[in-house]
Amino acid sequence: MQIVHQIFRRYETYSLLVHALLLFGPPMLVATGTHSGSFPTFGFLLSCFSTYIATLSLSILVYRLSPLHPLSKYPGPFWCRTSKLWHACLAYSGEQHKYLQALHERYGDVVRIGPNDLSIRDAAAIPQLMGISGVPKGTNFHGAMLTATNPPMVGIQDTQVHLARRRSWARGLNPSALKEYEPLIGKRAKQLVRLFETHDGVIVLGQIFNYFSYDLMCDMAFGGGAELMAEGDPNRVWAVLEDGCRAVMFFHQIDWLGVYFGYIPAAVKPVQAFLMHGKKMVQERMRRGSTTRDLFHYLNEEDLPEKPAPPLQQLVDDGLLTVVAGSDTASSCLTSIFFTLLTHPRCYAQLQAEIDKCYPAGEDPCETMHHRDMAYLNAAINEALRLFPPVMTSSPRKVPAHGPGVHAGSLYITPGTSFFIPPFAIQRDPRNFSFPDVFWPERWLVASGQLRLQDASLPSSAFRASTFGFTHNEVAMLAFSHGPMNCVGKGFALQEIRTVVCALLQRFSFQLEEGWDLLEYEAAYKDFFVSNRPVLPVLVKRRY
Repeated sequence: MQIVHQIFRRYETYSLLVHALLLFGPPMLVATGTHSGSFPTFGFLLSCFSTYIATLSLSILVYRLSPLHPLSKYPGPFWCRTSKLWHACLAYSGEQHKYLQALHERYGDVVRIGPNDLSIRDAAAIPQLMGISGVPKGTNFHGAMLTATNPPMVGIQDTQVHLARRRSWARGLNPSALKEYEPLIGKRAKQLVRLFETHDGVIVLGQIFNYFSYDLMCDMAFGGGAELMAEGDPNRVWAVLEDGCRAVMFFHQIDWLGVYFGYIPAAVKPVQAFLMHGKKMVQERMRRGSTTRDLFHYLNEEDLPEKPAPPLQQLVDDGLLTVVAGSDTASSCLTSIFFTLLTHPRCYAQLQAEIDKCYPAGEDPCETMHHRDMAYLNAAINEALRLFPPVMTSSPRKVPAHGPGVHAGSLYITPGTSFFIPPFAIQRDPRNFSFPDVFWPERWLVASGQLRLQDASLPSSAFRASTFGFTHNEVAMLAFSHGPMNCVGKGFALQEIRTVVCALLQRFSFQLEEGWDLLEYEAAYKDFFVSNRPVLPVLVKRRY
């Protein structure tokens, strides 16, 4: 039994055969060895198996709680130290981000959230753990994708393989490529404005932003193929995405169980249907050819004709990653920006004045010439992303099991340890940002030197500037992650968000529906790897 325990402790495998041999082999040997010359009865076999499993489980449990475990010095709840099941259930509920924040408030900057897992809320450790020489991604995407093979780009563990796969993305999302995408973004933003013009009264912003961002990302990934703004969502695309993300969060924590679940045909049927949909869109895009410069143009190496085209499955994976990751994060940010503006009228008025100055009536707000100079617009976007990062917990990193440990300041992380650096918790830490739970765009203007602290409009909780020390640690801003594995689409996302905010606020005025509970938004904000937002009903009126 101790030999089996040590094998489980030292080696990770997704082989059903190996697990079956380790779990059923020893009790079978004991049972048959004690019944020489005859086959043991079923009752005796069951007794041997039950005793073996109970003893093995007890051995594992005692070790995980003992001082011999390499993570024993880190505090954490009993259930988290003994099993990943507790954390997986919390992740499935969507409350993981709030739970981790509460754990850090109780236990400190380093908390043990699994038998071999830590959550780290120390901004000083970010450069070492997530920077150029940082720690690779963990194995969690194996569970999320229900397979140990062919992970998406964001789940590739080998740093060099990840960087090689990322090159085509980087070419397709560099500043010159972003300039080429302005017509794509502008076309969809103008369609969004026309959609608002046809609605009179209350509009559910979150849903419309979902449709807008999905249509736009299909344009980017496949050269078109989606018209949710025009046709609605009869195929329940968003419902499938949201339901899938909930299951993903569970298996993201217990990756081996996700891989084994993938052997069940009924379990993988929705995933296979989604992949077949992506394959169909890729094939249609390849049939049409490169009629416009979209991201697929670069992912398919069409800008480098001397290079061979990537495998079809890679194009499907990258295209679907573009749609899923790009649409949900942009929709989340847009919804949060409007929520924070509508609940802070002074900030709304200041941004409205800036937009009216740069894009008066008759000017095209989809032209990006003024975006870089719109200080308050960029500050408001940054502040909404700080309070409500679209990826609230992020994906874990894992120190390779058969290598050296990792030092980050006074912290030492042992081989085989997975860890989170949760954006939601670290971006709301008062050691990183003054008034961490308050929407205060001026903090970004003060930090950049564009506004003096004594001239800034302060939150109502501050009496005057001289009564507090201004704190602003941008290393702790992880809305787009950090280091060489950060979000490669950051530039595109910001361009999309700026365009939509300018286009809508130039043309319309917004106010929250009367009687809507302001506390509902944050309370109902869920973390399913990408965020799941509550509805945001607003009253929309034309300004002219």
